Amino acid sequence: MGGSIKLVANNKKAYHDYFIEEKLEAGIALHGTEVKSLRMGKCSIKESFVRIENGEVFLYGMHISPYEKGNLFNKDPLRVRKLLLHKSETNKLTGRIKERGYTLVPLQVYFRGSLAKVEIGLARGKKLYDKRQDIAKKDMQREAQKEFKIRNLS
Repeated sequence: MGGSIKLVANNKKAYHDYFIEEKLEAGIALHGTEVKSLRMGKCSIKESFVRIENGEVFLYGMHISPYEKGNLFNKDPLRVRKLLLHKSETNKLTGRIKERGYTLVPLQVYFRGSLAKVEIGLARGKKLYDKRQDIAKKDMQREAQKEFKIRNLS
């Protein structure tokens, strides 16, 4: 059940704002023209989030641009979309979210073979000082890479 993976959208902001503890792959319930628009790469998950309601998982705020040739078949670009997960996975996530400080965030949207998938992450929010530490760490790594390149060139 493998197949090639074609990345459609990535949520870099989630890695900046949250500690990602677990990752999970879920299918998305889409309508015809939404799939065509996704294949063209017209999707954004920057401001989106995941919620569990009545034992079902929903994705809010994911923007899929309307398909140009879809006219009356196009759906609302910001409509709520259902994520397809096994009951056991949903129950496990519900238990973890009830713990204080945990949330579900979409990390990326991609096609696995012909199926549209979303990678969701069980995340804990970062404080301001955590973000500063991450930025400092990245700066140090960048400097080390620069030094390494200069040393190897001479």
